[in-house]
Amino acid sequence: MTLVSGFATYAIIWWLTLFVVLPFGIVTQEEVGEIEEGSAPSAPVRPQIIRKVLITTAVSALIFGAVYWLLEHSGVGLDDLPFAPTFDEEY
Repeated sequence: MTLVSGFATYAIIWWLTLFVVLPFGIVTQEEVGEIEEGSAPSAPVRPQIIRKVLITTAVSALIFGAVYWLLEHSGVGLDDLPFAPTFDEEY
């Protein structure tokens, strides 16, 4: 895995993990009963973005480490996926 493909893989894993982590621990203004004028009732009271970014970074690093190990050191590659298309045959 080259540096560029590793960075691209990590970035994809990071964004996917962020979208999984974002809803955790959200308390809406409607649940608290303090709806600010001009905002949606479903807006979070304290989104804790910095905490979620740090959690996302740590979890993404673990997932990327597993993917890197699987592709580079286990002997399993993308060619071993049974559903991956092959382009060897010409039509």
